[in-house]
Amino acid sequence: MRRNMMAAASLLSLALTSGCALGSSGAAEGSGPAESGPLKGVTVNVASKNFTEQLLLCEITAERLESQGAKVKRTCGISGTNAVRAALAGGDVDMYWEYTGTGWLALQQHGTVNDPEAMYKKVSALDKAKNDVVWLPPAAANNTYAVAVKTQTAKKLGVSTLSEYAKLAAQKPGSAGFCGASEFFGRDDGWPGLQKAYGFSLPKSEVAELAEGPIYNAIAKGNPCPFGEVFATDGRISALGLTVLKDDKKFFPPYNLSLNVRGAVLKKYPKIQTVMDPVSKLLTTTALQKLNAEIDVDGKRPEEVASQWLSANKLK
Repeated sequence: MRRNMMAAASLLSLALTSGCALGSSGAAEGSGPAESGPLKGVTVNVASKNFTEQLLLCEITAERLESQGAKVKRTCGISGTNAVRAALAGGDVDMYWEYTGTGWLALQQHGTVNDPEAMYKKVSALDKAKNDVVWLPPAAANNTYAVAVKTQTAKKLGVSTLSEYAKLAAQKPGSAGFCGASEFFGRDDGWPGLQKAYGFSLPKSEVAELAEGPIYNAIAKGNPCPFGEVFATDGRISALGLTVLKDDKKFFPPYNLSLNVRGAVLKKYPKIQTVMDPVSKLLTTTALQKLNAEIDVDGKRPEEVASQWLSANKLK
């Protein structure tokens, strides 16, 4: 998403030449294509970026396609949005999951659109016209920025929305301490824009800059801040007992998931969309939080989590 935006040419080269995942499974570790199915005879290369959620989605996609008869090469774990996008545009890979906000704001470099449906329509139409990249119907999962707090603290302070947080920040700034990463503090769709949209200004003494990873534990402990920036589908939200405050003014841009497929591939194999639609419909924000937690918190491998989830939903 906003993470890993810089391409790493050496890692991209390794992934494309080896055909295996960086931090995920190689093609040889998959179950292999089914003997028959609507995608029998289809050969595709499935890719992803190199963080937990993307590695999981790469394996879910590969195993789902294989269960329907396709032969799948995995290029999971390419470093950065720009690199995986270049691989797709160059025909080195055939599909990967992208976020609508990333496609519109970063790849197409347009301004914020806050309505999820409008965002999807705009980015999908432009990408098809300019690059022959098809954005399949988006999942409900929205991995946008969010503000979280320990559930017990939220109840104690009576805060469940960002408007209520803004009121707390104005009246009791000492109880509204906020942790965020450097990028969040410098983005218009981050801290500066959030304060402007909700009409508050938290004193600098109540703001702490941390790396993204430690923010979750900091919020859970309330030290050095009870509130902080998170990504909405992160598994640590539920695992650490955090509550995401409702963005009642819909400030944060939508980052809904959509499987991006090269137009030529989808034209040749249109049943790919039919096969993947049931997967997309099941990918909610809550579902991804739980799946990501199985990897980041419970220590399971993406392959294991993907296989179990597909089997539980009768998709393989």
